[in-house]
Amino acid sequence: MQYLGIEYSVKNMPELDPGFLPFGVWAAAYLSEARSPFAVAVEREEGKVHVHRSYLRGPEFAEANRRYVERLVKFLLWSVGGFRVTLCGCDEEARRLQADYAGSGARAFDSGFMTDVYERPFEIVITDEKHFPAAHETAVSAGGHLEGCRIGFDAGGSDRKVSAVIDGETVYSEEVVWFPKLQSDPQYHFDGIVQAFKTAAAKMPRVDAIGVSSAGVFVGNRPMVASLFLKVPRERRDEVKTIYERAAKEIGDVPLRVANDGDVTALAGAMSLGSGAVMGLAMGTSEATGYVNEEGKLLGWLNELAFAPVDLNEQAVQDEWSLDIGVGCKYFSQDAVIKLAPAAGIALSEALSPAEKLKEVQKLAERGNDSALAIFRSIGVYLAHTLALYSLVYPMRTLLVLGRVASGAGGETLAAECRRVLREEYPALFDRLCVMLPDEKTRRVGQSVAAASLPEG
Repeated sequence: MQYLGIEYSVKNMPELDPGFLPFGVWAAAYLSEARSPFAVAVEREEGKVHVHRSYLRGPEFAEANRRYVERLVKFLLWSVGGFRVTLCGCDEEARRLQADYAGSGARAFDSGFMTDVYERPFEIVITDEKHFPAAHETAVSAGGHLEGCRIGFDAGGSDRKVSAVIDGETVYSEEVVWFPKLQSDPQYHFDGIVQAFKTAAAKMPRVDAIGVSSAGVFVGNRPMVASLFLKVPRERRDEVKTIYERAAKEIGDVPLRVANDGDVTALAGAMSLGSGAVMGLAMGTSEATGYVNEEGKLLGWLNELAFAPVDLNEQAVQDEWSLDIGVGCKYFSQDAVIKLAPAAGIALSEALSPAEKLKEVQKLAERGNDSALAIFRSIGVYLAHTLALYSLVYPMRTLLVLGRVASGAGGETLAAECRRVLREEYPALFDRLCVMLPDEKTRRVGQSVAAASLPEG
């Protein structure tokens, strides 16, 4: 097969999406004869810089160069996160990206998101090798601290969970229904968080630390972008940014650590398995990912792979939020199931919600319906090819596949198909990477307990 003059080979294609063009496969073929040095640096808070060095092909491959640079920069940006991207070795392509990421450009969503997260104007800088920034990464120890009396709080969109944990043992746990996504007054959120903290605190002789797991993007302990506060008006966002710090003060002057729920999921897996280099990938309303490195530390990266490119097919489905095509949220979520249903010959009523449509397909899969199972096999093929891409930036020994899409017979089919494609097309990756659904062993450390272990006492 060929795309933009680059020959590439794929043995296994998703049976319901024959136009799928895996970015990782094409990029590997592109790089096989690329010789011109090219580098990307992504800078985020506190002077942290991630550097990725690569190569470009000659001028006769101008279109392929353009596509590779644009997709690679976007992939790194949504993996690492940052307010400044510095490019070296591709001035012409860099100028195109500057236009794309400007206020009215094709990637305005991306630049606006990063501006909100880091509270700095997003920019793309062109430089030479002499002035190219040096890498500066700092992995943060987080989790595994189970000594003493701890509160673990898991802030979900429909319920909140809190645990009182003493020396690693849960002595009390509760779930309370709440509706944070519908509330515009941050006092509602604050009161709910404080109530949960106080409930857990009352079950212990003292509180030594508080750990919080929540959906969203955090800089330090502050939520910069979070769906829980969707209805809170922009002029009150400063109240949201300090909400966990203020709630913890209601308990006392104790260590607090807040982390993205994807990272906490990966941490829970690492704690259960007793090893690092774990990615958690949850397929639900969207794609949510988290990662802990070989040493069991958090990188402090964005890890918003829902918006990272995985498919180069120019007829791929568009994401309604970012307005881009071929990004992860349309391949590893309930949207992927809905997208593939027509190709499988499954008609789903438009009167159903996305979650209800997923349940209808899952019911068919549980009955052994091969059309429904073909949907999950196709997602498994997507996943195998995408893991080859993710592994370039995230060294992994274990992938935990989680979320509603991965439950039941469909999830088992998805994981099995992913492992089959890895074995056939990526044997070296297959040998070192375990793709697994959570079993009782990995469920042993729950989300709120893992959250409780985040801060040092």
